[in-house]
Amino acid sequence: MDLIMLKQQKNYLKTEYHTPVMLNECLEGLNINPKGHYVDVTFGGGGHSRAILDRLNFEGRLYAFDRDSDAKNNLIENDSRFIFIDENFSSLYDNLRLYRAFEIDGILADLGVSSFQIDTPKRGFSTRFDAPLDLRMNTEQVLSAKEVINQYEREDLKRIFKSYGELSNATLIAKKICERRETMPINTTFELKDTILTLAPKNQENKFFAMVFQALRIEVNDELGSLRLMLEQSAKVLKPNGRLVVMSYHSLEDRLVKNFMKFGNFEANAVKDFYGNLISPFEMITKKPIEASSEENDTNPRSRSAKLRIAIKR
Repeated sequence: MDLIMLKQQKNYLKTEYHTPVMLNECLEGLNINPKGHYVDVTFGGGGHSRAILDRLNFEGRLYAFDRDSDAKNNLIENDSRFIFIDENFSSLYDNLRLYRAFEIDGILADLGVSSFQIDTPKRGFSTRFDAPLDLRMNTEQVLSAKEVINQYEREDLKRIFKSYGELSNATLIAKKICERRETMPINTTFELKDTILTLAPKNQENKFFAMVFQALRIEVNDELGSLRLMLEQSAKVLKPNGRLVVMSYHSLEDRLVKNFMKFGNFEANAVKDFYGNLISPFEMITKKPIEASSEENDTNPRSRSAKLRIAIKR
C-alpha cells in the first residue's frame, strides 16, 4: 500500500469503535459505481460504510445491517443515501425487499469482532478481562455463553469445541466444565479459564483460550448458520456483475465463503453443465485470498488473520 492510500485509509481508522481492516482493498473489490446501490452487512463502527458513501453520488444508496445495539451510536446522520437496518444479515433478502432494493451492485461483509466489542470487558469477548460470560452480538437475545457453559449437555459442549474451536482435546474440555459446574456455576471468563487451564498446551495458553472463546461465540450467535444464509441470499439480491466482498478471520468462515463463491454450495460439490462448465452463481475474482499489507499489520495487529475474497455475480 503506498503512502497516499495509507493516509486516505487513516481518515476512517481513528474511531473509538473499530479499525476497518483492508479498507482500500474492500473498496477496490466493490468496484463502486457512484450511482450504485450497496450493502454493508456488518456496519459496526461505520468505517467501511463512510468510505463507500464518499464514493457515491446523490443517486447512490447504502444499506447497512447490524444487530449490535452499540453500533447504533455510530450511525451516519443527515444523509438520505444511508439506510440503517437493525437486523441480522441472515435476513438480508427480506429486509432489502422492504426497502424495494431489488438489484444491488455490491455487498461487503467484514466478519470480524469489532475492537469495541473486544475491548469492552462486560461483553465478555476478550480473555484478558474477568467479565460475565456473555459473547452475544445482539445483547437483547436470551442465549449467552453463560447458558451454554452451564446448561448444555457434555456431548453438545464437546461438539462445539471440536467443530467450532477445532480443539483436539474437546472431550476433556467438556468433561472439566461439567465436573466444575456440579459444585458451582461458571459465570465469568476467568472462572472458565481456571476450569480448563490444565488442558492448555504449554506456552500456547493464549491461543488455546482464544479457540475456546471462538467456539462459544460461534455457538451463541449462530455465526456460521447466519453466514450461510447471507451468502445464499446474496446471490438473489445482487444484479449481474454485482460484487460480493467478504473478509473472514478464521478457517471455518473462510472455507464457507470460498466454497460458496467457487461452487455455489458449502460442500465444495462441483456441479457442471453439459459442456463441463462449473455451475455457480458467482465467478471468483480472487483465486487466493487477499491479505493485509505488512504496513497495516504493524498498525493494526487484528488485520493479521484477515482473508479477503471477492466474487462477481454471473
